[in-house]
Amino acid sequence: MTQTAQLSPSSVFVVSGGAKGITAECTIRLAQQQPCKFILLGRSELLKTEPDYAQNSDESALKKCIMENLLSQGEKPTPMNVQKIYNKITSSREIKKTLAAIEKTGAKAEYISVDVTDTPALQEKLATAVQHQGPITGIIHGAGNLADKLIEKKTEEDFEKVYTAKVQGLENLLTCVNPNQLQHLVLFSSVTGFYGNPGQSDYAIANEILNKSAHIFKQQYPSCHVVAINWGAWDSGMVTAELKKIFQERKIDIIPIAVGAKMLVKEMDNANHATAQVVIGSPLVPLGAELDSELRTHRIRRQMTLEANPFLHDHTIAGSPVLPATCAMTWIINACEQLYPGYRLFNYQDFKVLKGITFNETLAKEHLLEIEEVSKVNLERIELKARISSKNPEGRIHFHFSAQLNLQREIPDIPTYESLNLEEDNIITATGKDFYQNGGATLFHGPGFQEVKRVLNISPEKITTECLWPELSAQQQGQFPVQWVNPYTTDLSMHALWIWTQHFHEEGCLPGKVEKFEQFAMIPHNETFYVSCEVLSKTPSSAIANFIIHDRQGKIYSRMLGAHAIIWSMKMLRS
Repeated sequence: MTQTAQLSPSSVFVVSGGAKGITAECTIRLAQQQPCKFILLGRSELLKTEPDYAQNSDESALKKCIMENLLSQGEKPTPMNVQKIYNKITSSREIKKTLAAIEKTGAKAEYISVDVTDTPALQEKLATAVQHQGPITGIIHGAGNLADKLIEKKTEEDFEKVYTAKVQGLENLLTCVNPNQLQHLVLFSSVTGFYGNPGQSDYAIANEILNKSAHIFKQQYPSCHVVAINWGAWDSGMVTAELKKIFQERKIDIIPIAVGAKMLVKEMDNANHATAQVVIGSPLVPLGAELDSELRTHRIRRQMTLEANPFLHDHTIAGSPVLPATCAMTWIINACEQLYPGYRLFNYQDFKVLKGITFNETLAKEHLLEIEEVSKVNLERIELKARISSKNPEGRIHFHFSAQLNLQREIPDIPTYESLNLEEDNIITATGKDFYQNGGATLFHGPGFQEVKRVLNISPEKITTECLWPELSAQQQGQFPVQWVNPYTTDLSMHALWIWTQHFHEEGCLPGKVEKFEQFAMIPHNETFYVSCEVLSKTPSSAIANFIIHDRQGKIYSRMLGAHAIIWSMKMLRS
């Protein structure tokens, strides 16, 4: 029977990397919240007593004392030798300081010098500690190493050093405990694992494995409080003034030590018991890549299945799941942004739906995305052409979608929608799910897309809708994840025109072409946003509209200008 995840004076935590640095600060804060028992692990040696020459000397004078001692013994005080002894003494002092700070709270603490990747030594020393501290009820895995280099310069030793501390360290710690007695498992991961970061491929891999391990362990032991905390950059000694300046340029917030330590305690509260992974810190915005003058073409192949993309079950037309045009465009956008780190989509033009992708017997085994560079201005912008195609079994090429894109280093300031009108006219009184799969001329979209909450106003020239998109899980999003551009909210915004065509003409419509799309900020999820749809023209076979997606004050997230919709009869859509 698994214990409930409740901190108490009898809780016994093993904390890897917990005697120094950030993890030590977090452990001290946890002890202040709930004095219990802590077994701190680290590779540094804890000196029972310092050498006579070092006693009563502060760190500023310590190196001089070390040099004098080496000279008195007839040894040459090389910078390497002096630094090695200095590190040993100052490290031991920091460990003692951490132990004293923990015990000052009324908690108990001991330190074990051991490498978490040394399985036999770790098991032996922890078994001894358990005899006088009691069974281990919690693990905080904060140990880690860095070896930052571009991937082509990394050695096998670099990878092993970084990978094993995180991954093998966790595996070894779990072999030392009875998982059914474990009440808390806290893994110190990194935003590097969540977002990626140049020069840290090994660190990203190791931390993402910690993230996935948290989810797996939570599934196996649901009563255990499991959380992988994806920390951003801390305001510690590792962040120099030069590095802080770089972070400011990249708009990366730094976590103050006291604030971060409080966040750890908050994440361990029972109120957050169900959350197995959390990101605390800013995204690592990549620096703009240097662009050469040569214009290239990239080809990316993708196999798509219905099983890999569960959201498609909520986008079924005439009995078959159909890829939303917004998802096709997001595949193009995400691929381009991954090719050019530091550049983001500002706009695309002339987006065309040439032949939709239907997930039935006609689905091709693979689809090809071709991205052609049109022009590049270094550290400013990149213009591209893109198209998605496939081949049928006879080898005939089908073109599905095409567009021209503009990626930029800097996105212009957010504009304000000047024609904002959020007044309610009560002409359309339906709300929420009433707009969807409710018979008659309602929208065909399933639950994942049913997020128009109400129509604020409607006229022959315009309709304004209120929307709220609850984020789909990563599993539901499948191969079309939300990044800078959200395909699901973009699709949702276009429901306004369907409601308009149904209200005035008893017709439905599907997207065919977008003359221009611009994005200034991410459309939020789990909070209200608004769509102002300006109808520019309507014929028996088509409608053209502008879609402005904005907040309550009119600040524009994104806008589609000259969006062409194809008019469909309800019978065709549902047959």
